[in-house]
Amino acid sequence: MARKKHSSIEEEAQIDMTPMLDIVFIMLIFFIVTTSFIKPSGLDYNKPEASQATTQKSANIFIGVSKTGVIKMENRQVDIERVTANVERMLAESPEAAVLIEADKEAEHGLVIKVMDNVKKAGIDKISVSAGKD
Repeated sequence: MARKKHSSIEEEAQIDMTPMLDIVFIMLIFFIVTTSFIKPSGLDYNKPEASQATTQKSANIFIGVSKTGVIKMENRQVDIERVTANVERMLAESPEAAVLIEADKEAEHGLVIKVMDNVKKAGIDKISVSAGKD
């Protein structure tokens, strides 16, 4: 029996790229789905400048006060009367919570003080006011 020699082109091994492409697309979908897109609050703030501003650990409760007098907690608008109740509810979930108030530099000073008073009524003494650095 005589054997035929195969041509060298037929003997070359070919790599199947389909499984690798499947894995790459699955990983891409996984990373897109698991990436969290965090938007701080939904209001644009012009923070007042402070020469003595310090960076602190992240607070558990964020309260935003805009220049138009809108108060936001957990990305929803809240009346000044409901700040205490919302903070108490959040405090029940995490007892060691701290509050960060992000107030626009053109926000009414009295409104920010009322928010701070309502937070203190809820039982939190750790209150920070966000400010930009020079």
